[in-house]
Amino acid sequence: MQGLVITKNADLFSVECDDKIFTVKPSGKTKGKGIFVGDKVEFSDVITGVMPRRNLLIRPPVANIDRIFIVIAPIPKPDLVLVDKIIIYCVLNAIEPIIVLNKKDLASQEFIDKIDREYAHSYKIVKVSAKNGDVEELKEQITGLCVMAGQSAVGKSSIINAILGNDEKVGSLSKRTERGRQTTRLVKLFKINGEYLADTAGFSLLDLSMVSSLNERELGSYYPEFLKGMENCKYRSCLHEGGGECGVIKMLENGEITQVRYENYLKILQELRNGKRY
Repeated sequence: MQGLVITKNADLFSVECDDKIFTVKPSGKTKGKGIFVGDKVEFSDVITGVMPRRNLLIRPPVANIDRIFIVIAPIPKPDLVLVDKIIIYCVLNAIEPIIVLNKKDLASQEFIDKIDREYAHSYKIVKVSAKNGDVEELKEQITGLCVMAGQSAVGKSSIINAILGNDEKVGSLSKRTERGRQTTRLVKLFKINGEYLADTAGFSLLDLSMVSSLNERELGSYYPEFLKGMENCKYRSCLHEGGGECGVIKMLENGEITQVRYENYLKILQELRNGKRY
């Protein structure tokens, strides 16, 4: 039989097959090779094989992700460099990024307009309020296997609970630090209208590195609004840091690229140059 790993607890795996759940262990053949939530496996009494993966996150350990919901909120202040890093990570791993603006009930129109200005040109943005249970638009975006990422205290746990209709208590926001309590839990897949949402509420992606093959000369191509300008750079090796012969700088000066996105690019470029891990 073939099935989908929906939970993992030590050497015990819950595998879904034809809407039934089987609890199995790895066989001697597969033990020690790494089996993750999201893996498609062959099994009988034990797991006998793992199907090829499209992608794999190590922290949290989830395989075969289709979409990452990048959650931001007006409080705490969004780390848009982190948002850009997650987007780049998604593109490198054939994952679709969707930006989720939570706490829209607390967001000013100025804040909403800013996020639209920075990202709506290239990425889907969904606006929700987990507190008010206003998550239906996001629920409609759950396709394949989805996970959530973002800073602490943006409401990832609250969003999951609102989608599932659970009463599970989540970490509350601290007025003093503007940071939430972060809980650790096993990765689990919830089935929603035939699709899957992974419970990875503590997932910030702060400790993930980019694929080692990414280099500074490629970085600009992961900013879609840069592409037109890059075609007009005089030098193929241009890193778009300045100079009158750079098409990206000309677009920046003409207001076709936002200052925020350009500065994010420069910060990530410097991290690549310094060999830092994300």
